[in-house]
Amino acid sequence: MVAAAQNGRGPPLIYPVILCGGSGTRLWPLSRKSFPKQFVQLTGPETLFQASVRRLTGEGFAAPIVLTNADFRFIVVEQLASAGIEPGAILIEPEGRNTAPAVLAAALYIAAKDPDGLLLVAPSDHVVPDMHAFHAAVERGVEAAEAGQLVTFGIRPTHAETAYGYLELTAAPDGSGAPVALSRFVEKPDAARAEDMLAAGNFLWNAGIFLFRARDILAAFETHAPGLVRPVGDAVAQAEPDLGFLRLAPGPWARAEDISIDYAVMERAGNLSVVPFDAGWSDLGGWDAVWRESGPDADGVVTGGAATAIDCEDTLLRSDSERLELVGIGLKNVMVIAMNDAVLVADMGSAQQVKLAVSALKAKNASQATEFPLDHRPWGWFESLVVGERFQVKRIHVLPGQALSLQSHVHRSEHWIVVEGTARVTVDDSVTLVTENQSVYIPLGAKHRLENPGKVPMVLIEVQTGSYLGEDDITRYDDVYARGQGSKG
Repeated sequence: MVAAAQNGRGPPLIYPVILCGGSGTRLWPLSRKSFPKQFVQLTGPETLFQASVRRLTGEGFAAPIVLTNADFRFIVVEQLASAGIEPGAILIEPEGRNTAPAVLAAALYIAAKDPDGLLLVAPSDHVVPDMHAFHAAVERGVEAAEAGQLVTFGIRPTHAETAYGYLELTAAPDGSGAPVALSRFVEKPDAARAEDMLAAGNFLWNAGIFLFRARDILAAFETHAPGLVRPVGDAVAQAEPDLGFLRLAPGPWARAEDISIDYAVMERAGNLSVVPFDAGWSDLGGWDAVWRESGPDADGVVTGGAATAIDCEDTLLRSDSERLELVGIGLKNVMVIAMNDAVLVADMGSAQQVKLAVSALKAKNASQATEFPLDHRPWGWFESLVVGERFQVKRIHVLPGQALSLQSHVHRSEHWIVVEGTARVTVDDSVTLVTENQSVYIPLGAKHRLENPGKVPMVLIEVQTGSYLGEDDITRYDDVYARGQGSKG
């Protein structure tokens, strides 16, 4: 992919750095804090995260470095494995501190083994349909990065967008795709200003994708954000391996300023170049963007899942519930997103206001604000089907070869009915195989474990009864995922 370098040391190796945090509130209810948009199949057969990582693989690329948080670490591993991609490292951020500390941590990690290595930093939730065109754009930026430039990628605007920041170039792109010097960053504009910038021709959308050598970005941090260097450096130096992850040290990490890479470094640096890109891009920052990227039909209609549109125009109808049929009749410029536990109905022009729904639900303590209907765990997932005052019915999906912890409950007993696959069930000193249409009872207080010894997913229905049914009613005795007492699953 990458052309030979001009300094005689051969083609540079590019280290992809995937930033995989964020909550994606503008795509609620499909995207939530517990399971944000990057892990969802929004516009194709792969999730946005899988597609983003795959886009940064191939000749000239090292294995990807992923930065995420503890809640998402096993989702990252499962989705990488499903895509057949082996990570170079997965760095766990103790808490979200924005993109500047994350990029600095990755640069320090890579510089320790390859100071001249090129970092290609990218979010995990963007859509770039033409991978070959993107690789060509990266290649055009390599020479500038090898010369010490901090390279960012600017998207040629297709419309006067107010939801993006912009890059003002010193000159309009000449169509060759060659890097152009950056004049300044521009904050998200109002509609009139966006129209003016679109007409000017030397403004591009800020994609938040960067290419630079490890030593150059470290020098930029030393110059423009020196206060970050010590705490992030200590967090990396004191990082501890954990089940294949690298956990950054929480103490020094907490002292790092919560700040974006743009504010901390890019807006202050003088050695910035921009590679123009016009082969298609979206950050899917709202349901209107999902509608555009999904290819509306002749009437401007997009349907997804169990959704039917009748006499509709410029409308998005999407049902992500296997039990809910969504039908729209005579709708115009409307978006409707339906899930098992929440439905969004809004004017397409209000796509950027969806985050207000999340705030309103948080204010009334509604779990739908942040919690996804499927509760993902390292071993698979579960969903609550029916919840009563003293009982709960769940569907539990355990991945092949995975196991829940050895645990007991103080307040509830459980009845398990296997409906797909085979379960290995431990109850105190008894270990049995339970196959489809068989069941087992777990008395209150009994030590028990559920495992899937097979090659296919195992699914069971769990009926809980007791005085308290919360997920924190767990006394854990042994856990292959090294989770603590009272943690979920």
